[in-house]
Amino acid sequence: MELNELSRIALQCAFKVHADLGPGLLESAYEACTYYELCEAGLTVEKQKVLPVTYHNVKLDAGYRVDLLVEDSLILEIKAVKALDEVHFSQLLTYLKLADCKLGLLLNFNVKSLKQGIRRVVNVY
Repeated sequence: MELNELSRIALQCAFKVHADLGPGLLESAYEACTYYELCEAGLTVEKQKVLPVTYHNVKLDAGYRVDLLVEDSLILEIKAVKALDEVHFSQLLTYLKLADCKLGLLLNFNVKSLKQGIRRVVNVY
C-alpha cells in the first residue's frame, strides 16, 4: 500500500479514537484503541515493537520501542501531553532511522481537536 494512503487510513483511525474518547486519558489508552481501530481496518500492526541499536556491527537492545508499526512501513508515535516538543519530533525521527522507515506520524491526543496534535515526520536519509 502507498504510504500516503496508509497514513490517511491511520489518521482516520486516530480521529475516530479521539472523537470517541476525547482528551485527558493516558497514552496507553489511546495506543490500545488506535491499535484496535487499525486492526479493524485490516492493517497489520505491531505494538511496542523493539528497535535495536546497531553499534560497531553489534545489535543492542537499548530499550527503544515504537508505539505502533503499521504494515512495516509507517510509525505512529502516540502522545498525551500538553504540547508536542522538539524532543518528541527527534524521538520519532530516530525511530524512523532505526526501523528504516520513511514516514511517521506524531499524534498528540491531549488536544481539543486532533488536527492540532498531528505532526508528519519524513525520514530523508
